[in-house]
Amino acid sequence: MRLFVTGASGFIGSAVVPELQRAGHTVVGLARSDASAEALVGAGAEVHRGDLGDLDSLRAGAEKADGVIHLAYVHDFSQMEDAAQIDLAAIEAMGAALEGTGKPLAIASGTLGLAPGRVGTEHDEPAAVHPRVVNAAATLALADRGVRPLVVRLSPTVHGQGDHGFIAVLVQIARDTGVSGYVGDGQNRWNAVHRDDAAAVFRLAVEQAPAGSVLHAVGEEGIAVRDIAGVIGAHLDLPVVSIPEAEAAEHFGWLGAFLGADAPASSTITQELLGWKPTGPGLLEDVARYYV
Repeated sequence: MRLFVTGASGFIGSAVVPELQRAGHTVVGLARSDASAEALVGAGAEVHRGDLGDLDSLRAGAEKADGVIHLAYVHDFSQMEDAAQIDLAAIEAMGAALEGTGKPLAIASGTLGLAPGRVGTEHDEPAAVHPRVVNAAATLALADRGVRPLVVRLSPTVHGQGDHGFIAVLVQIARDTGVSGYVGDGQNRWNAVHRDDAAAVFRLAVEQAPAGSVLHAVGEEGIAVRDIAGVIGAHLDLPVVSIPEAEAAEHFGWLGAFLGADAPASSTITQELLGWKPTGPGLLEDVARYYV
């Protein structure tokens, strides 16, 4: 297939591109800058210039493709509503370009907040209405318009070399404050996935998942945040301490709103549907290798 990939030069996208190529697919990556374009050329992908706000460019990219993998997102936690609206407009534009073709449109979503206090599955809907949840629903609704929509829920931590996400921020906070912290008793769990395993889910999704599939790119169901803090503390030679919930925002900044969440999730249904099995290193192993 000829696949149009947004976010192709990002942390996850740079793993998705070679995953698709190894399976014989041609990748056309969206590039908003010269640096992104150069990275894509270096990876052996074709370049399509544009960005998430350029809806004409997105439509053109989708129209010329056999399917779309939409990974790009404006990760600005201070402008969450605006970011979600940009994302929704992009989904609608690419969906319109694929209307009536039966071609796949796979988008990235998340598992954080899916089923607080228990292991979330692909059949669950998030308890809280987050803007990206609305966008996932809008994507699935494209099935009625002759598109093969797919929603891939990612772990809150997609890890590996080069990650600048939650765990990298947590490590920097430990360096800055002199302690490796966790919220409360630290027994709340985060699910995680290695980025190569996540890339395989996207490939298998566009190759074979039926329309309307909700998939979980989850490698580990739940790692206690206290254990994550423990590995960070051990490698930085810092004390590992509990931060009271009331002080989490002050200590962790914007990360405090997420770090205390209990977010275990399963990928059993996805593994059975796609014949996928995560094989990458675990989060704690990667924390010790790449983050500290």
